Amino acid sequence: MTLPNFLILGAAKAGTTSLYKYLEQHPDIYMSSFKEPGFFAFEGEQLNFQGPGTKTRINKWSVTDINTYQEMFAGVTTEKAIGEATPLYLYYPKACDRIKHYIPDAKLIVMLRDPVERAFSNYVWAVQPGAEPITNFTDALAAEPERINHNWGPRWHYKAQGFYYRQLKLYYENFTRQQIKIYLHEDFVANPVAVLQDIFKFLAIDNTFCPDMSKKHNTSQIPRNKTWHKFINQPNLIKSIIKPLLPVDLRQNIKKNAKNNNLYKPQLSPEVRQLLITEYQPDILQLQELIGRDLSKWLEC
Repeated sequence: MTLPNFLILGAAKAGTTSLYKYLEQHPDIYMSSFKEPGFFAFEGEQLNFQGPGTKTRINKWSVTDINTYQEMFAGVTTEKAIGEATPLYLYYPKACDRIKHYIPDAKLIVMLRDPVERAFSNYVWAVQPGAEPITNFTDALAAEPERINHNWGPRWHYKAQGFYYRQLKLYYENFTRQQIKIYLHEDFVANPVAVLQDIFKFLAIDNTFCPDMSKKHNTSQIPRNKTWHKFINQPNLIKSIIKPLLPVDLRQNIKKNAKNNNLYKPQLSPEVRQLLITEYQPDILQLQELIGRDLSKWLEC
């Protein structure tokens, strides 16, 4: 039975997609056939998360049985490090128990991001494809408790996913400290090579390997013009007429440029940031002690 010997637990919108893409380039690493199978969070469940678009995403693509999960690692040959990345493992307490049951000796990697920035990035990421109907972040935060009560998927749990201490504490109670590696998103952004080399050391593989990191993954931006964004990204009559007239490379470049020019990254207001800092502060202070890192910058407006 082939199962992973390391996991990227989270957090969501903290660079886990980039980390997954970079790690899978290493010749000594085998990553699952797709990111975020969610097995340890949802084993044995019939998922019925609500919210725009969830029926074709988390409900459809999550792996809930052990046999299907094992198949994701069927291609393993000589790789020493076998892993997968599901940010929800940090958020859903059930995952800790299931990981302990199936792979108690696994190495666990966690990437943490300023919880206020994480929440806002999560919101922007939902707005971009039209999954978030509320166009004001404060209003979306106000709607969050009711949405959670109505079983909206974790994509809309903007604030709730940022209480890292209460999430990580469970892992520290069930696994040794030697099995857990914590990284900060700001360190990853500032020096990704150093972070990756440290991860390679943690996984006991060649730490001199340097992956191609030229491409950005899963960035959070909002369309300036929603109608134009929809036209660019969805099938329509005009595009179907033009499609056979242009070479594939030219067509893809036009689409990429049109999409990028229509996207921008909004800024979080200082007032909202202060409100969220007030809520997160007790958790951040406890987290500092748990992981032994200075997180005072997360408390600055």
